[in-house]
Order: sequence, then structure tokens, then C-alpha cells
Amino acid sequence: MRSLFLSFLLVFVSFVVFSQDFQDDNGIDFLIRNQLEADNPEERKMVGGTLLFSSLVIQRFYQDRNFHPAWINEKKLTERAYEMRYEIQQARFDGLNPDDYHLYSISQYFDKIERGGSAPTNLDWATLDLLLTDAYIMLSSHLYLGKVNPENLKTAWNIQRTAPELRIDERLGNALKEENIRKSMEELYPSFTIYKKMRDGLRELYNFHSKNLNDSDINWKALKLDKSIKQEEMNNLIPEIRKRLIFWDFLEPYPFENEKLYDSIMETGVKKIQVRHGMVPDGVIGLGTVHALNQSPENLIKAASVNLERLRWLPDNIKDLELILVNTANFQLDYIQKRDTILSSRVIVGKSYHSTPQFNAEMSYIVFSPTWTVPNSITRNEIIPAIKKNPNYLTRNNMKILTSSGTEVSPSSIDWGKVNPRTFPYIIRQEPGQNNSLGLVKFMFPNKYSVYIHDTPARSLFEREDRALSHGCIRIQKPFELAKLLLSFDPSWTDEEIRKAMHLSKEKIVMLDRKIPVVVLYLTYWADSKGDYFFRRDLYSRDTEIYNSLREGRF
Repeated sequence: MRSLFLSFLLVFVSFVVFSQDFQDDNGIDFLIRNQLEADNPEERKMVGGTLLFSSLVIQRFYQDRNFHPAWINEKKLTERAYEMRYEIQQARFDGLNPDDYHLYSISQYFDKIERGGSAPTNLDWATLDLLLTDAYIMLSSHLYLGKVNPENLKTAWNIQRTAPELRIDERLGNALKEENIRKSMEELYPSFTIYKKMRDGLRELYNFHSKNLNDSDINWKALKLDKSIKQEEMNNLIPEIRKRLIFWDFLEPYPFENEKLYDSIMETGVKKIQVRHGMVPDGVIGLGTVHALNQSPENLIKAASVNLERLRWLPDNIKDLELILVNTANFQLDYIQKRDTILSSRVIVGKSYHSTPQFNAEMSYIVFSPTWTVPNSITRNEIIPAIKKNPNYLTRNNMKILTSSGTEVSPSSIDWGKVNPRTFPYIIRQEPGQNNSLGLVKFMFPNKYSVYIHDTPARSLFEREDRALSHGCIRIQKPFELAKLLLSFDPSWTDEEIRKAMHLSKEKIVMLDRKIPVVVLYLTYWADSKGDYFFRRDLYSRDTEIYNSLREGRF
């Protein structure tokens, strides 16, 4: 009997010793390993009621450290743990949703630890450590590649990116060793300097949002304009417009004699908001200005969030030594060398129902005095109806009719009254000349959309603010200047020779000595080097789908 009692006592003491040992950090190691290990290593794990984002990477990270906790030391939160939680909270300034990175669950554990009530269990410590690590992995991935996969969008995104593999487990190990989580996150930002400026702009917009919630009496009900308002005119909308300009810091509060009078002081604020939203700062309050004034902080936060995401999708070669960048939402082309903008030009882009696509390609040659082979859709819908109305239409527009083999066909040999536009068997080509629809030069970067940059005879259209007017191609206001820059490698291409080539009777193709990256993108928000930020209308209605995807839960 005594022997049985001693045996029981020995087992009990061993259990107590094991239990005490299980309560130290080695016990947390065991629980981390236990929660990660499963029959299927690729299966995502549920930890503390929360599904982890990562499976293989998080397992690899903890295996390399023998499952020792990363954010906890002797049952205390390290500074790195607090830094990681702060980074999650700050993710909203990247246009991301902090709730995607376990913020609620992590904050609950922090509160439990900091309250000093019932002591957290080892399982609590292990779960918190796993959630912080998983949050780092997920946030790093989204900062590097974006949260939304552009290939899943209804609107095609064909700007190809080849991103080096991101060894997040190694990055996290180094960040913990160097005690700098913030730096390791910033290194994953897009390499364009405007990203941080855009991020600062979004932070400022959140400040305006808080201001609107706390001390603003603006309800952002849409203002409706009957007619344009000019300085010194009276209008019932003026008090609300003045209030919104003051809200956005475009005006300081000032005394006025008549609240419905559009005075000169208020005009300075109107011009500032016009610049921010891409209008000519003429001070006239028209439909465009009212549209800008109707944008609430929440509206602009959405736009900023979407465009920060777009920047994360862009390829690294956008920072190449030489680049042609077209922002269709801004109706602008920039020619960039060594990150300096050498030439900016207004452009005309596709109408909403002929939207210019988003893609990248390489410019390889220029065509001076181009012919224009009319696309079938334009032949059917525009040219043939015009010929039926005016038999001289082809002659007046310097156009020829050709067979598929290139043989010219006389227009008089065709009975236009019997022509069915859908079965018209011929090609229509416009010959070179001052009135050619492609103008005097086109810049070629072969792509599946058959989109290119070209001159236009309709020069007056560049004066319009809304320049979504083409069938998809990009018309440039400064074709001569762009050609001169692209041909600067060959001194024989003087100004005189370029102008001569632009006025030939037949096409002249000139190959470039290098291939120049061309990126056609769509940014409705960006910031400049001074930190000023700008917005443009979502003319192709592309922003909403991206924003909704950004706000969708990950799981």
C-alpha cells in the first residue's frame, strides 16, 4: 500500500513539474507549433477563432526559429509588437483596411494584457504571436503587390509586372533582428516618389473626414447649378459654396456684406479648387466646379485609396531612364528621362464607350505622313452613311477604296444605294495630308489593342477640359516636339528635316535606335513632388469596382 502511495506521489509531482514548465516560454513554443501543424501543411489554419492568411510562409518562419515566439519576450509584449499593431492601424493611409490584418483580435489581446486583470494564458500568448506574424505577412504582400488582383476586374488591366519573389519570412526575421518593422514595410512601397506623397494626401483627407464628423455643419448634399456664376453675381448657392471652400482650407473665414454675393475674395478659393480638380482656373463657377465642390471627404478618400492600389500594380520599368507615360484620366502625356519630365502634352483619349485601355508596350518606330486605314466599325457606322449622303465625301477627305490585296477601286463603280455596311467587302484608306485623321505623324508601340499616339488636324479640341473624344487612340497636342526628342539620337534629324518628313506625299517609317517603354494608365488621384494632390473625374467609371474589392473581407 505504501509503495502504491509513493508511486502516485511521484506521478503527481512529475505532473506539477511538467505543468510549471509548460507555463514558461517553452510552453508557448509548444502551443505555436501545435496550432500550426496539421495533416495538410498547405491548409490555412484557424487560430483563436480567426482564419490565418498564410499557411506555408508562416510555418516556414516559425520552423526557422524553432517555433519560438517572435513578438513576446518572457510573457511581455516587445516594442516590435506595439510597432506592428501601429503599422496595422496605419494601413488605412495606404488605402487598405486595417480589419483585414486581424486588428480587432490583436487589439483584444493587447487590452487583456494591458488591463492587468486575469493573467493571459499561454494559449493567449501563442495565438497573439501567430496573429501578429500573419498580419505582417499579409500586409507585406498587399503593400508589395496590391490587395486586389487586377486580372479579376471587369475592366482589363494589361500593364504587365514581373515582381521578384518576396521572401516575407526572411524579411520579418531581419526586421525583428534590426528592430525596425516600419522600415521593412516602407521598403515594400512602390518605388515611385509620389506614392509617399499620395499616402500623405490620404492621411490629410482622413483629417478632413474627422473634421467633418466633429465640427462641420456641411451635409454634402449635392449642389445643383442652373447657370454659371461669375464674380460679382448673386446666387443662392454662394453661402454653401463659401462654406465648403472654407472647410477645405481654400479660404480663410472673412467678413462679407452680402452672403449671396460672389466676391473677389471668394474667387481665389474657387480657383484653387479648380486647379485641384483639373479645370482652367478662370474663377467661373460652372458644372465642373460644382461637381468638385460636391465631393465629400469620404468621396475623395475612396478615390485616393483606389489609386494607391493602382500604383502597387505598376511594373518596375515605369522608373526606367526613358519612359512615355499617358494618364488618360488627366488627358496628359509625359515624356520622362532619368525621372525628370522633359515634355508634357495634352492628349485626347477614348470616349466613355470607346475607352482607351490600360496597358504597357514598347515604342519602336515613328511613321511620318501616315495613311489611315479606316477600321471596319468606323467604315460601317460613319463612312458609308456619309458617302450615301454626299457622293463627294471620299474625294473631299482624300480617301481611296482598296481591295484586300491593295488594288484601288473606283467609287463610281459601286452602287452605293445597294451597299450593305455590314457586308462591305472593301478597305477605305485616307492618304497622307494636312487633313488626315492621324495628322502628320504617328508613334507606334505594337499592342493587341491597335492603340497608338498620333497627331490630329482637329487642333481646337485640345482647348477643351473634357478630352474624351477619340475612338480609343491617343491624339497628342505636341507631335513635333515629341518626335524631335525621340530622334535626338540622330543629329541628321534637324527641325527642318522633321517638318519636311511630316509633309510628304507618302508614308515614311523611321525606326528608333531603342525601344521606349510606354505605359497607358488611369489615375484619378495623384500627388506632385511638393505634396499637392489632385483629382480627376472617373470618366470611365473604373474606380468603384476597385474600391469595393479593397473593402471586401479577405476570407
